[in-house]
Amino acid sequence: MTQHPPPESLRGHLLRRLGLLVSLVVLLGAAVTFALARHFASSVFDQWLYDSASTLATQIKASPERTRLELPRSAVEMFEFDAVDRVYYDITTAKGEHIFGNAPLAVPANVPASGAPFFYDAGVLGKPVRAVAIRLHGTGDGSDAVTVQVAETTNKRDTLVTQILIATLGPQIALLALAALAIWFSVSSGMQSLDEIARRLSGYRPDKPATLPAPLAAPAEVRPLLLALHQVVDKLAEAQAGQQRFIANASHQLRTPLAALQVQVERALREEDPVKHSEALESVLKTLRRLRHLSHQLLMLARAEPTGTPGISMRELDLAELAREELNNWTDAAIAAGADLGYEGPSSGVAVTGQPQLLRELIGNLVDNAIRYGGPGVRLTVGLQGGREPRLIVDDDGPGIPESERPLVLERFYRRAQAGGEGTGLGLSIAREIAHRHESELRIEAGPGGKGTRMMVVFPASG
Repeated sequence: MTQHPPPESLRGHLLRRLGLLVSLVVLLGAAVTFALARHFASSVFDQWLYDSASTLATQIKASPERTRLELPRSAVEMFEFDAVDRVYYDITTAKGEHIFGNAPLAVPANVPASGAPFFYDAGVLGKPVRAVAIRLHGTGDGSDAVTVQVAETTNKRDTLVTQILIATLGPQIALLALAALAIWFSVSSGMQSLDEIARRLSGYRPDKPATLPAPLAAPAEVRPLLLALHQVVDKLAEAQAGQQRFIANASHQLRTPLAALQVQVERALREEDPVKHSEALESVLKTLRRLRHLSHQLLMLARAEPTGTPGISMRELDLAELAREELNNWTDAAIAAGADLGYEGPSSGVAVTGQPQLLRELIGNLVDNAIRYGGPGVRLTVGLQGGREPRLIVDDDGPGIPESERPLVLERFYRRAQAGGEGTGLGLSIAREIAHRHESELRIEAGPGGKGTRMMVVFPASG
């Protein structure tokens, strides 16, 4: 037996999706906050480096003989003092002469000549540093240009970045926890309506349709599902009611000939006169024929319904050939009833998709109905029209069917009070069901010239 995976929980699916999205948003917010904080903190330290380099630059004295830095030793010690980081500086002329400094710093090639600060990352004595370089001009020909560089190790920067990271992650984690709690509460409270709908559905009873949840009281996203469910339940209720009516009517229709058959058999058993005994047996035979016809009609009606034979095989066939063959089977019945049966239409070439036996039953029922209720000497014509929408037409010049009664004669077991014959009231119902099974439409109209009845089956357009 195939093992199916357990159904996925909608609540769990929403919680996972929303939790993942909110987590990504919170983490992205933390990353952006951390990047901004690091940027501004780095800007503050870079400004200190620039101020230090500018201070050194103001102490440079240029002369035609030599460029020198006039800075007391105490000022140098104060400049180099830092409890956390190590400060390096170097002042170099354009000729590569080191004027002043405590560590050799390579001059970057792209230091602006305008005197603007140039910040860069480098390494001094194997330690990473952040440095700034300023280029100063003396007389203007560039030969006496001086580059001032100040560098600092990154201990304070790294410590501050770590502190910012810790300070950022803490509130973000707390925010993420609160968001997860809010999501769980929102999804759980929102799913309560679905739980209530499920509870109402579990208590549904066919005899109490009100137990179904009302679509208008449900959330907008669930309303289409509930509306579709109501439509399905209504169709099922309609089908069940029709089945119950069918069973009740069929029982009634079968009970009458069975009761008559019992009386006729009992009469035949009592009769000693051979002539009357033979008459009684003829009545029994007549009732049996009627009972057989009714049973056949009931079986065909059950088969013609969509739920009767779900796997019915449809194929392309020639409706003209099938109709002419079926009419040959009714020739004797028409002659016996005094009816004039004819055919008008092509001998072949009318293609439809259908089930041959059901289509034969459809044609036979329409012909049988016209013979039974058309009256003595009725003229009956079966016509066929090809084209994109093929049409099967059965015309008779009998008494006709009033327009108000045309929908009723398609109901099961309905028989007109003015009509003669011993029909079952199922022929046209079967014809309609077979037409629906072939996605076709059975129409009842007045006959040609307004006299009699026209039964017309319009088949769907091909292609």
